Amino acid sequence: MMRSLFAGVSGLKNHQTRMDVIGNNIANVNTVGFKKSRVTFQDMLSQTLRGASTPQGNRAGTNPMQVGLGMSLASIDVIHTPGSPQSTGKNTDLSIEGEGFFMLTSNGNDAFYTRAGNFDFDSNKNFYSTSNGMLVKGWMADPVTGVIDTDADARGINLAALAFSEPNATTRAEFAKNLDTRATIGDTFTVPITVYDSKGDIHVLKVIYEKTADNEWTVDAEIDSLGLHDNVCTLNFNTDGTYLNTVPATVSITDPITGADNLSITLDFSKMTQFAGEYTVSPFSQDGYGPGDLQGISVDTTGTITGTYSNGQNRELARVAIATFANPAGLMKAGNNLFQESNNSGLAQIGIPGTSDRGIIKPETLEMSNVDLSQEFVDMIITQRGFQANSRVITTSDQILEELVNLRR
Repeated sequence: MMRSLFAGVSGLKNHQTRMDVIGNNIANVNTVGFKKSRVTFQDMLSQTLRGASTPQGNRAGTNPMQVGLGMSLASIDVIHTPGSPQSTGKNTDLSIEGEGFFMLTSNGNDAFYTRAGNFDFDSNKNFYSTSNGMLVKGWMADPVTGVIDTDADARGINLAALAFSEPNATTRAEFAKNLDTRATIGDTFTVPITVYDSKGDIHVLKVIYEKTADNEWTVDAEIDSLGLHDNVCTLNFNTDGTYLNTVPATVSITDPITGADNLSITLDFSKMTQFAGEYTVSPFSQDGYGPGDLQGISVDTTGTITGTYSNGQNRELARVAIATFANPAGLMKAGNNLFQESNNSGLAQIGIPGTSDRGIIKPETLEMSNVDLSQEFVDMIITQRGFQANSRVITTSDQILEELVNLRR
C-alpha cells in the first residue's frame, strides 16, 4: 500500500518540476535569444518480487515479477533550435543565422556566451550588451596599420583608439573627361583640385592644359601660387581621340609647405579623351584627406565593424568573434541570457562568423525566443492531467488505508 503512496508522491513532485520548466518557457516567450527547456522522466528502481527462471524440460520459463517504486527526472534539456530574427532597424543589434554564440566578458579574462545580440556603444566607445553591461569580445584593428589580426586572442571591443582618423597627404590625383580637339594651338584651360599635405591642411593644385600640336597637349602645374612648374608632361592622343600615354606624370613640389612635408603627387590622365566635344576635363579622384572624427558604425555578415569618419573615409575597425561548441546543450545557464562552459559542453571554438560551420551575422535584427506557445500549452495540459492522476493515486491509496483501519469496527 505504501508503495503506491510514494509512487504518487514522486509523480506529483516531478510533474511539478515539469510545470516549473513550462512556466519558465512561457514567461520567456518574448525574451531575446532565449532557448526553451524540456523535461523527460524515467522510472525509478523496481522491487523484485520474483526473479526470472529458465525453461526446464517440458516446463516454460517464468518472467520476473517487479513492482515499480515511482518515477524520477531523467533530464532537463535546453533546446538550441534557432529563433526567428526580428528586424529592429538599429545597426548595432545583431543576430546569428546558424550555429554559434556571441562572446561577452565582464573583466577581460572571463567568457560568457549568448544568442542575445542587443548591443550598443557606450560613452567610452565600448561595444557592450545593453542587458548586462558586459563587453562584446572580438578583434580590433591596429590603429596604425588598420590590420585586424583574428589569430590573436579575442578581447572586449573598444574603439576609443580608433575614434579619430589621422590625415593623409595626397600622393595621387586622377583627371577624366574630354579635351576639345577643335581647340586651336595655344589655347589654355585650367582645372583646380583640392589636395592635402601631411598634416591634413588643404591646398589647391592647379593643372593647366595647353594645346601645342594636333593630338598633343602640354601640362603645367602649380600649388597655392608657390611657383609654376612648366612642362610637367605632354599628353598625346591617338587619331581616334583615345589617350596614348601609358606612364602617368609625376609632379614633385619642392617649394616648402609650411609646417608639413613637401608634396609629391602623381598625376594620372589615363581616363581622358580628345574628341570634338565640349571641354569637360575635371578632377576624378585624389587619395589625400584631412583629419576626421568617427561619426557612424555599420556591421556586415562577417561581423566586421566599419566606421565612417567626418573626412569621408571608411575603415574596418573591429570584428565580432563567434564561439561554437561540440555540445551546446551541455552549456550551463548563468542567468541574464548567458551561458558558461561546462564539463560536457566541450571547449569554445572561437573564430570568424561564416567560417568552420559558424553562423553569419544578421545586422539590425534580434533573435527571438524559440518558445512555441502552442506546444507549451499542450505540454501544460498533459502535465496538469499527470499531476491530477498522481494525486488521485494518493487519494485512492488513502481511502484503501482508511478501509483497512476500519476493519476493526
